[in-house]
Amino acid sequence: MSRGGEMVYIPDDSDFSSFRDQCESLEGWHCRYNKAGVTVWSQGQEESCTVQKIKTRISCKDVPAETLYDVLHDTSYRKKWDSNMIETYDIGRLTVNADVGYYSWKCPSPLKNRDFVTLRSWLPLGNDYMIINYSVKHPKYPPRKDFVRAVSLQTGYLIKANGDGACVLYYLTQVDPRGSLPKWVVNRVSQFVAPKAMKKIYKAGLKYPEWKRRHDPEYKPWVYPEQNTLPSVSLAELSVQHADSLENIDETGLPEDHLSASDHEA
Repeated sequence: MSRGGEMVYIPDDSDFSSFRDQCESLEGWHCRYNKAGVTVWSQGQEESCTVQKIKTRISCKDVPAETLYDVLHDTSYRKKWDSNMIETYDIGRLTVNADVGYYSWKCPSPLKNRDFVTLRSWLPLGNDYMIINYSVKHPKYPPRKDFVRAVSLQTGYLIKANGDGACVLYYLTQVDPRGSLPKWVVNRVSQFVAPKAMKKIYKAGLKYPEWKRRHDPEYKPWVYPEQNTLPSVSLAELSVQHADSLENIDETGLPEDHLSASDHEA
């Protein structure tokens, strides 16, 4: 996503417009999964390539767009529903609608766990909402020995209002996981991991209003910037995280039969 590949910048209207077009367009996308209201597409690269662009879509009945927007921002609530997450926290704010954050997640055994540092930006557009990110380097948060630092080239959500009290959620991601992964991992992302993740977000949306009523209901710094107490971060402190400067491990020899039963849940 970074322009020219070198400069860290805060996405503008044209970046959000481009992201929305990618979410809504079907041209060049290949359907990999379509079941129970969830669709998954992939684009561009050969199946054996690990840096695939994946797009997923789910219809969320009984969840308004603004509720799902809150769910995706609320790091306290994320600890409740995102069982793949190891740790997440906000590092600092850049503007009223951009910040820098950290996220680490569990990879299916026997793969090594991954983590990210990303610049995230968000844009409410009437009844629709977008959140997008890409990887950056922050001097105080270098790669850790216990994780493989992965690279988000472009990742984000588009939430579209869909009638009264319902919405459609798109998730689009292009990530370099830093590792020569076995082909079964790439296939599993579209067949199991992505659909399961979308269903989790939907269920989280259904339960969020009741949870939020009991947990600081007025606190929404992503809606009310004056509530944001994060330290300021300057763009000058950041640089673009290039994949080729990170550890690249070879996990191609890992067999699929080492997966635990929980990893096969759809």
